[in-house]
Amino acid sequence: MPVTRAVLSLGSNLGDRLGYLRMAVDGFADVLVAVSPVYETAPWGVTDQDDFLNAVLIVSGDVDEWGWLRRGQALEQAAGRVRDRRWGPRTLDVDVVTVDGVRSTDPELLLPHPGAHERASVLVPWLDVEPDAAVPGHGLARDLVAGLDLAGVTRRVDLSLV
Repeated sequence: MPVTRAVLSLGSNLGDRLGYLRMAVDGFADVLVAVSPVYETAPWGVTDQDDFLNAVLIVSGDVDEWGWLRRGQALEQAAGRVRDRRWGPRTLDVDVVTVDGVRSTDPELLLPHPGAHERASVLVPWLDVEPDAAVPGHGLARDLVAGLDLAGVTRRVDLSLV
């Protein structure tokens, strides 16, 4: 299997939010290239819930796009994630944002992630670890961020994942 590079978005707004993000970082430790700072963000989609802690990981390894998805789902399950409401509260969310050179229209794994280009919770931390980041089909992340409302996005300098 060829080596792939992926961008993963992490989020948590239930329980030990930082602990769940750290669990995800530990779960990808063998393939970790970069870890963004932690951001606190207002919820997106369903707004009647607590704020999220978010971060972005860049990973690389002998894993295809489905492997990245399955690893993320296994970590979500280990964190006790319950999927009872779309965009609802969660202990841990691991989204595959992009896998270099891969596009997917499979409903289980859309690549690039269909909402990434409009979510500050993904783009802002991603830019911290990859200033020239681009969302395939949408353009440079820095240009996309320029058009977003960043009022609900706060870098948490008091928190660290590594």
